[in-house]
Amino acid sequence: MAINLQKGQRINLTKENGTTLSQACVGINWGAIEKKSFFGGTSKEAVDLDGSCILYDSNKNATEVIYFGNLKSKNGSVTHSGDDLTGDINGDDGLDNEVITVDFSNLDAGVEHVAMVLHSYRGQDFGTIPFASIRIYEGTPTNVREVFAKYDIANDKSFSGHVSMVMGVFYKRNGEWKFNAIGDPTSDKKLEQTVKTVQERYL
Repeated sequence: MAINLQKGQRINLTKENGTTLSQACVGINWGAIEKKSFFGGTSKEAVDLDGSCILYDSNKNATEVIYFGNLKSKNGSVTHSGDDLTGDINGDDGLDNEVITVDFSNLDAGVEHVAMVLHSYRGQDFGTIPFASIRIYEGTPTNVREVFAKYDIANDKSFSGHVSMVMGVFYKRNGEWKFNAIGDPTSDKKLEQTVKTVQERYL
C-alpha cells in the first residue's frame, strides 16, 4: 500500500516483497485554474508546472540538472518525460503530466543526493491550483507497476503565495537509497535559485 507522505518524513525504498527499489518514477499531476467570469460563468486557465531533478555529489555540488530544457542526464540514468504546458484542463484524468525517472543502479558513483523540485513557469500561485500531487512509483511513465508513496500538495495552505517548492530528496546512506519528503515552498522564482536553496538547506 502506498504511503501518504508527510512533510519531513523519511522512508526506505523497500517494496512490498522486501526488495529495494532500484528504479523510481516521480510523477507530477496538476489541474487547470478555474476562474469565474463577471457574468457568472467559469473559464479554465492552463497551468504550466515544471518538475526538475538536481544531482549533487558528496560535497553538495550540483553536477547535473535535468529539466524541460535538458531531458536526460549524461549517462542516461535520469530522464524527464517532457514539458507539459497546460495540466489537466478538463479535470483530473488520473495520469501524471510530467514524470522524472531515476535509475539508482546507473547513477554516477559520486552522486549522493537526487533532489526533486517544482516550479510554476508562468508564476501562477500554487494556492490557486485546484489539485496537484506527486507520487513515487516503480515502472515507467506509461506503465505504473507499484505506487510506493504519494504526496498531495494542493491541500497544503503553506504553498499559497509561492511559485516554487522542494518536493523531496533521494539520498544515499550506507550504500542504500532513501527518500526525504521535504514538501517545502521556497521564495525562489527561478530554477537556478532553487539549485542553491537545496544545496544550502536540504543536503
